[in-house]
Amino acid sequence: MKILVVCQHYYPEPFRITDICEYLVKQGHDVKVITGIPNYPEGVIYDGYNSKETRDEIINGVRVHRCFTVPRKTGFVFRILNYYSYAFSSSRYTSSLKEKFDVVLVNQLSPVMMAKAAIAYKKKHSVKMVLYCLDLWPESLTAGGVKKGSIVYRIFHRVSQKIYRKADKILISSKSFSRYFAEEFDIKETEYLPQYAEEIFDKKMCRRTADEKVNLMFAGNVGAAQSVETIIKAADKTRNIKSLFWHIVGDGSELENIKNLTEKLQLDNVIFHGRHPLEDMPKYYSMADAMLVTMKKDDVISMTLPGKIQTYMAAGKAIIGAIDGETATVIRESESGMCCSAEDSDALARIAIEFMECDQRTKFGECSRAFYETNYSKSAVMKKLIEALENTKG
Repeated sequence: MKILVVCQHYYPEPFRITDICEYLVKQGHDVKVITGIPNYPEGVIYDGYNSKETRDEIINGVRVHRCFTVPRKTGFVFRILNYYSYAFSSSRYTSSLKEKFDVVLVNQLSPVMMAKAAIAYKKKHSVKMVLYCLDLWPESLTAGGVKKGSIVYRIFHRVSQKIYRKADKILISSKSFSRYFAEEFDIKETEYLPQYAEEIFDKKMCRRTADEKVNLMFAGNVGAAQSVETIIKAADKTRNIKSLFWHIVGDGSELENIKNLTEKLQLDNVIFHGRHPLEDMPKYYSMADAMLVTMKKDDVISMTLPGKIQTYMAAGKAIIGAIDGETATVIRESESGMCCSAEDSDALARIAIEFMECDQRTKFGECSRAFYETNYSKSAVMKKLIEALENTKG
C-alpha cells in the first residue's frame, strides 16, 4: 500500500507513530508522513530544524515532510498558534499534493485539527481516511483549564464533530472512547486498537538489580493532565522513609512548577532525571522497582489509557497508579500492581508503603508482562492496523 500519514508530531519528538511508520515500511509499504517542525514538549524548535533544508527527509525508509509550525512555547495563545499553524500549512500542502496514495492515516493526538490536512487530501483525491484517536477532543482541552460549556469549548466541540464525522473509520486506543463517540457525536461504529510498546522495552533490559532502596519512577510528559503534583505530595508524606525514592524522568509544561514545589517542600527523596532519547529509557527503567502513572481527576480523562501503560508492562514492571477509569481497570484486571483514586496523594503514599512491605513485587512484574503479551503485543496490534487500512481503502 501507499500510505499517507498525517500527524503533527514525529521523530525526533517522542511519539510512537515513528515506530509505526518504520514498521509499515519494513513490511513493504510506501509511507509518507506530513508532520510539523519538532518542538514538543519544551515548546522550542529542536536544534537543526530551523532550516528549510530539513523540511524533507527520509528517515529509516519513511519519507517525511515538515510543514511550518509556530513553536508551542508557553501559554494559551502560543498553544493555539501552534495548533492552527500546522493545521493551515499542512492542509495547504496536501491540497496541492499530486502524488496518489491508497489510504490516509491520521494519528490523532492533540490537537484534533491536525486531521484537516488528511481531509483536504481525501477531498481532492477521493481517498478514504482512517483516524486513530489517542486524545479525545474537545475533552482534552479541559486538562488545560478550558471549562465545559465555555465559548472556546463549544467552538472546538463543533470543530471536533466535523472532523470525526469525516473519517471513514475511527480506531480508538481505549475501549471507553466508544461511549464518548456515541454520546457526543452520534458515531456508533469505532474499532478498538490498543497501543503497544517499542521493542527496546524488553524485560531483561529493564530488570532491576535489587538493593536496599525502593525506587518508584514516573516516565513521560509532565503536563497538567498528568498530575505529577500528586507524586510530589505523596513523596512529602513519605519523607521519613529513608529507603523510598521517587523519580521523575521526562519534561513538559509543568516541570518547572513541579520542581518549584519540590524545592519549596525541601524534599530530598525526589530525583529529576530530565528528558532522554527513547533508546536510553531502558537504562532508567532498570532502576525502578515500580513505575508510576498519575492523571487528573476528570471523567473524560479517565477514559484514556496512556501509552506508558503498555511500555511499563512490556518492561515487566509493577505499576503503582493514582488514576481512575480505564487505567485503574487495566491495573486491577492484570494484577500488575496497586492503584488508588486520581489526585489522592494520601492514598498514593499509603500504597507506596504497602508496596515496599509486600512480597508480591516480583509477581506484579510477571503479571504485567504476561498481560502485555496477551493483549498489547506489537505484532498483533500492527496486524490489526494493517487490516484496518487495507479494508478501508476499498
